[in-house]
Amino acid sequence: MPPNKPRHALEVLAVDAYRQKALTQAQVGGLLGLAHNETEMFLARHVDLYDYSTPELEAESDLLHRLTS
Repeated sequence: MPPNKPRHALEVLAVDAYRQKALTQAQVGGLLGLAHNETEMFLARHVDLYDYSTPELEAESDLLHRLTS
């Protein structure tokens, strides 16, 4: 068990709430007292932050292609 049990418990709850879409990334950061980039790094260690479907990726690619053409 980590040395700071209360902090670890809070982090576990924050990750679980984020996975369930009960908290946003910003709310997780606020709860844990993290800056934006720290929150991204924290969440990236525990969840897939950029879980896009194939149609979403194709739409994004099409949009970027149209914007740069």
